[in-house]
Amino acid sequence: MSNEPSTTRVPDSPFRPEPGDRDLAPQFVLPLVVRIERAAPPARTDALETAARAVLTMLADARSTGDGEWAEAVRDWQDARIRKVVRRARGAEWRRAEALPGITVTGKAAEVRVFPPVPLDGWPKDLARLQVSGTDLDDPEPPAGADPTAPVLWLNPGLDMSAGKAMAQAGHGAQLAWWELDDATRDAWRDAGFPLAVRPADPDRWDLLTAGGLPVVRDAGFTEIAPGSCTVVADHPALR
Repeated sequence: MSNEPSTTRVPDSPFRPEPGDRDLAPQFVLPLVVRIERAAPPARTDALETAARAVLTMLADARSTGDGEWAEAVRDWQDARIRKVVRRARGAEWRRAEALPGITVTGKAAEVRVFPPVPLDGWPKDLARLQVSGTDLDDPEPPAGADPTAPVLWLNPGLDMSAGKAMAQAGHGAQLAWWELDDATRDAWRDAGFPLAVRPADPDRWDLLTAGGLPVVRDAGFTEIAPGSCTVVADHPALR
């Protein structure tokens, strides 16, 4: 599922809907692959939370910063539009994906592997052949209520998104929160293992959440939903 968010929080943001200088830069994408075995697919919420943690893990990894081996690709990706693509794999496909440089993040049962950014038209062949469709997942039981003292990525309750789309949107929300935090808060979040929850917002609270000064993801409208739709509010305790 290919997704690019937008926001109007800062001038020429990689998350804004209007064209800007970032559109003139070479475009990169952050690949995420979710493991979906036929006999044991992960629960939807587990997959969403694991994808968000995978994005944070990539951003915090030493190889993504300074002179790290992935740092140039991460900088090029963040200097352009921030794109994420979620694909699915099983069996031998998953094993081939695991052999490529990247990081596998596990949830309760979900497994998501995140890879260093690649050019929009320069995917490794073992990732390019993976399917974007077929990422529809369900929660066997309603997820427990979110811990109000922990970060929560609130999903727009009025939008019907596939699991792949929602995984990318949750990743966008986590990234926006990461950018807003100071170094000490980032370090504490990383050291705790990036605890977070992804939950649909109460419809009665959605307008308050989007107007409350927290980071808001606005989708660029390439797939599934209308351009400019608010998809996620990133509610981190340090940003309240």
